[in-house]
Amino acid sequence: MRHGVAGRKMGRTSPHRQATLANMAVSLIVHEQIKTTVSKAKELRPYVDQLITLGKKGGLANRRRALSMLQDTIVAQKLFGPLAERYKARNGGYTRVLRAGMRHGDAASLAVIELVDRDPEAKGKADKARVAAEREANEKAEAANA
Repeated sequence: MRHGVAGRKMGRTSPHRQATLANMAVSLIVHEQIKTTVSKAKELRPYVDQLITLGKKGGLANRRRALSMLQDTIVAQKLFGPLAERYKARNGGYTRVLRAGMRHGDAASLAVIELVDRDPEAKGKADKARVAAEREANEKAEAANA
């Protein structure tokens, strides 16, 4: 019997599960919307809500605790800056999980997990900037060769 055992194992060892949740949390904070399986999304929701609560509280100890969970200083800056301001008046419930059909390959139930009141411009912003920089570098290289 599983009395008092919370959380899903997701077919992973404990360190693998922690790393998966941390990576998904970083992606969710950066892009503010990600697509994953329903069980991973439901498992990620309290993890991210706890991180945003740490960001709202502020302080050095909470920042270090968030950094130990995320391992990414840039994401921590966003967490303790714009996201903390955005959710200052909200008492929990920072994420929502929406069903998104079935995956073609293995028929797994998919879900979209997103931050409530998210910024639509945030999704793919870093990728767009990277592609633009690569394109500019290629144009300069072509101009130098010509």
